[in-house]
Amino acid sequence: MANQDKVTAVSLRERKRGGEKIVAVTAYDVTFARLADRAGVDVVLVGDSLGMVIQGHANTLPVTLDEMVYHGRNVARGVAHAHVVVDMPFLSYQASIEDGIRAAGRLVKEGGAESVKVEGGEEVAELVARLVAIGIPVMGHVGMTPQSVHKFGGFKLQGRGEAQARAIVAGARALAEAGAYSVVLESIPAALATEISATVDVPTIGIGAGPRCDGQVLVMHDLLGLDPDWSPRFARRYAELGQAAHKAFVAYAADVRASRFPSKKESFT
Repeated sequence: MANQDKVTAVSLRERKRGGEKIVAVTAYDVTFARLADRAGVDVVLVGDSLGMVIQGHANTLPVTLDEMVYHGRNVARGVAHAHVVVDMPFLSYQASIEDGIRAAGRLVKEGGAESVKVEGGEEVAELVARLVAIGIPVMGHVGMTPQSVHKFGGFKLQGRGEAQARAIVAGARALAEAGAYSVVLESIPAALATEISATVDVPTIGIGAGPRCDGQVLVMHDLLGLDPDWSPRFARRYAELGQAAHKAFVAYAADVRASRFPSKKESFT
């Protein structure tokens, strides 16, 4: 029988009406996906941010569809309650609608995705409508869209100018009208995010977009402090796991070199 408490695209969309905030976090493997799910988060996003935090690239552009399928499948195995969203990577949907449908289909069929996320506004609205029509829920993403990093000249706040702000609003509206069940707002002024949240009839998920969005998402590495040298302004570090891991590795190495590990307790007879 289906899990009656399972979070779905439908139940997430309904949160807008009830005013209940949506909690989302990224994960890239079964262990952290399971931990996030057991903590009660609503959405586990398999982000193409894995290109930076897992693979060590300077941006998300090198990530392939095969890699997203692989990480999505691993995350899905660890999730029982949360809704699993998988990013559509760069150039898996920009060339044609048909490319996008095939890529999204693979993420669902092979990657365990319960919905997919696409970056862009009006220019991807037709794809969103087609995906929704064939049964694949879509999360939109406007503002600072990382796959357009070169167009923006870096990871920069978007929407400060009037023309750019109006384009972002129009993009969010187009996504909602096309059938997206939610829209990520990334790195835009809080006032603009507030306007969009009041304008569209689907939940907005903020990251660097202020407190008035209908939910929030953070990259798990930022939230957990896994990289002691990186802390973006919009993130809050809820732990310092990077420092804790460093101390554990140092202690382990010292015990091995001093013949303190393994002990009799950790050995077999």
